[in-house]
Amino acid sequence: MRAVALIGIDGSGKTTQAHRLADALTAAGRPATYHRNAGGRRWLGRVAQRLGRPDAQRLVGRNGLLAVESVLRWLAIATALLSHLVTGRVAVMDRYSACQYVSIRAHGGRRWERLARVGYRLFPAPQVTFLLAVDPAEAYRRIERRGTDHESIRYLTAADTAYRTLPEFPTFVLVDAGRSAEEVSRQIQDHLAGWLSAAEPRPDGPPPAGPATLPVDRTPPGRLPARVVP
Repeated sequence: MRAVALIGIDGSGKTTQAHRLADALTAAGRPATYHRNAGGRRWLGRVAQRLGRPDAQRLVGRNGLLAVESVLRWLAIATALLSHLVTGRVAVMDRYSACQYVSIRAHGGRRWERLARVGYRLFPAPQVTFLLAVDPAEAYRRIERRGTDHESIRYLTAADTAYRTLPEFPTFVLVDAGRSAEEVSRQIQDHLAGWLSAAEPRPDGPPPAGPATLPVDRTPPGRLPARVVP
């Protein structure tokens, strides 16, 4: 196992679940490192507010924001993959290239996506990419409760639709992230059971090479799957 990515709209619980997964893999004998592949939008937003602007887009413009975000996320992912090559530890990715394509689409900069894909093409696809699916209204409530940033319902809805219309969508493993953090962790770890148990002695032979592939969810865009990972 080289890398596992967790993606989804803001408020879906990516950071919490990525930390939990890194700990679970390490405990199972597969040392893993958490990597937060942020694009710097939250940091730019704080800078903008200090300078009297309402948000990052008002500070640097839409195109400037997408350019800065694309470069910073590219550098973060490159650093994470390099760390895996040097240390051999599994890279647990909190966000990956798909998150940047979604940000571009949700901000209405679709024509920039082709350029971003050229730059991100260098990165191999993670062995498993979990899409944490949550209703945008619930994601909005979670963001407001944590009180560290703000996203509009309109943006969250656009991002949710963007994830479901990406060409990579059929390769994602959908997880119902509207449940409790413990239940979401169980869904993720159940899917990775083959790898999580690989370090344990097996009297009946060698450990499995990896988890079986789950059936692809065909939920139409904008509709949350009731139960994708059991």
